[in-house]
Amino acid sequence: MKFLTIKKKTIVAVLCVCLILASVISVVAVEALSMPKPEYSIVIDAGHGGRDGGAIGTSTGITESELNLMYAKELQSLCQDYGIGVTMTRSDMNGLYDESAPNKKKSEMERRKNIINSSGADLMISLHMNSFPLPSSEGAQVFYASGSEHGFELAKSVQTSICQGFDSARDYVSVGDYFVLNYSEMPAVLVECGFLSNPEEEQLLQTQDYCQRFCYALLVGILSYFDM
Repeated sequence: MKFLTIKKKTIVAVLCVCLILASVISVVAVEALSMPKPEYSIVIDAGHGGRDGGAIGTSTGITESELNLMYAKELQSLCQDYGIGVTMTRSDMNGLYDESAPNKKKSEMERRKNIINSSGADLMISLHMNSFPLPSSEGAQVFYASGSEHGFELAKSVQTSICQGFDSARDYVSVGDYFVLNYSEMPAVLVECGFLSNPEEEQLLQTQDYCQRFCYALLVGILSYFDM
C-alpha cells in the first residue's frame, strides 16, 4: 500500500508538471500569434564581403566591406526599433559567393538578387563607400535604377534627409547602372555613404557617432517614403 501511495503521488506530480508546461507553451504561442507583423519591411544590402573588400581607405587601410557592414547593422537596429522588418543580404564579413564557383562575382550577385527578390520586402537599400582619384571628392550620394519611378522617389526621399544632416552631401540623385538596382523587383537605391579616398571623410566614416547620425538620416528618408 505504501508503494502504491508513493507511486500515485509521483504520477500526480508528473501530471502537474505537464499541465504547467502545457500552460506555459500555450501562453507563449498566444503571445507569438498576437505579435503584430511589421507593416513595412526592407532589405539592407551591405555591399562586398569575403575576398572582395571593395574600396580601401587611403590613410587607414580600412576596407569598404567592413564599413558597409557596420552601417548596415546600425540601420538594421534603427529600423527594427521603429517596427520595420529587416532582411540582411549579409550579416558578417563572409562573401555571398559559392566558394566553388568559377566566377565568384557572378555567383555573389546572383545570391544577392535571390535574397532581395525572395524577401517580399517593400524596398531595398544597398550601402557602399565611394572612392575617386581626386582626394577632395566628398559627400554622400544616392543612386536609383533608370526608369524606376518609385526608385527615383525613394532616392529623393533618402537624399533629402541626408542633405538636411550633412553639408557635404550631394544635393541631387543620379541614375546608377548597378546590378542590385537593375534586378531588384522593388523600389531600390544604392547609397554611397562617403569617400574613403578623402582622408578627412575616411576618418569620419569610421566613428560610431557619424555612423549613427548617418543611418538615422537614412531611416528618416525611409520613413518619409513610407509616409510614416
